[in-house]
Amino acid sequence: MSPSKNLVVLSVNMPGDLVCVDVFERPDGSFGFEEFRRDPEDGRGWFPVGYHSHQSFDTLEAAKGAAASVVGWLKEAL
Repeated sequence: MSPSKNLVVLSVNMPGDLVCVDVFERPDGSFGFEEFRRDPEDGRGWFPVGYHSHQSFDTLEAAKGAAASVVGWLKEAL
């Protein structure tokens, strides 16, 4: 892993592929997550909508659990 970039370790798309959640590992070994959305008519790609990436978790499981508790559709998708 690059020393300055987060590594996405899990990406789950909502049915329809317009919303997703990425769970990532930071260079310091902590984990986080973010919810993203894309609009097909807008060529800019994915952009954050949940603003959760500032949260930090010690384990992948903790980050996944936190994501599932705040992103309504994710619990069922996992």
